[in-house]
Amino acid sequence: MAQKEKNINDKYMSWLRLEKGLSDNTAEAYLDDLNKLLGFIGKESGADLLSMTYQDLQPFIAQLKDAGISARSQARIISGIKSFYRFLLVEDYLENDPTELLESPKIGMKLPDVLTENEINNLINSIDLSKPEGQRNRAMLETLYSCGLRVSELIGLRYSNVYFDEQFIVVNGKGNKQRLVPISPKAITEIRNYLIDRSHIEVKKGSEDTLFLNRRGAGLTRVMIFHILKEQAAIAGIRKNISPHTLRHSFATHLLEGGANLRAIQMMLGHESITTTEIYTHIDREFLRREIIEHHPRNRNFGKENRYTGNG
Repeated sequence: MAQKEKNINDKYMSWLRLEKGLSDNTAEAYLDDLNKLLGFIGKESGADLLSMTYQDLQPFIAQLKDAGISARSQARIISGIKSFYRFLLVEDYLENDPTELLESPKIGMKLPDVLTENEINNLINSIDLSKPEGQRNRAMLETLYSCGLRVSELIGLRYSNVYFDEQFIVVNGKGNKQRLVPISPKAITEIRNYLIDRSHIEVKKGSEDTLFLNRRGAGLTRVMIFHILKEQAAIAGIRKNISPHTLRHSFATHLLEGGANLRAIQMMLGHESITTTEIYTHIDREFLRREIIEHHPRNRNFGKENRYTGNG
């Protein structure tokens, strides 16, 4: 394998484990699917991974069928190849996805794991606020779930992009595209509480506008968020294999189950290319706020708590 391909493969493995939250065994299975394609390229094709086209991939798919591989296994391999090319797009190795039109055998799809509302409550409520990082972790997990952020979007969140009074955040998503996302009153409260602790941290140069900081005053990494969530899930007694992406799936699922408009959910997740200028010309911000405030369980429960306690 050429050194360039090895470097890409190493980065892909890290992406599968940290960004997608896959176990080591599952990540290895994805890499095995990629190696099947690499083996085909080495023997049958003159192309390489970065120059493959849809037409180049067709003989590879035909070879899977001719070899008598089951429909389920074919679908898994194709899914693995598609995952790899999505990674190449995200990391700006490619501008176009040659697997976009590839079709898999129809065998049904397994939906990603999500946490129940009770599990979300247990996860966040189990955080020990007496620890120095307790309020920070609570604010981070509340923001992840309440806004449906990717972990990369969470660690890149700027203090200056949190509009407390308007209850919106500006998120820098994939491809450096920005979108406006409503943030719940509950998450706003947790961030405000965290800012008290943050004010006592000596912030490193270059991290002044980074919202969530480690104890040394620098920004957090994906690995740190992954481990924080894993440890907290264990403390909360959650046995599911979860990752930061699980909270994003839970966000979308709970909104959908609560009756939110699918179009609004897609926009809040950043599944479309919405630039800063398009935010103000094509999105009804009050519509988005109404959808998330009315249908997200954290907002419904927070409203009930305020009514019971008499807080405004």
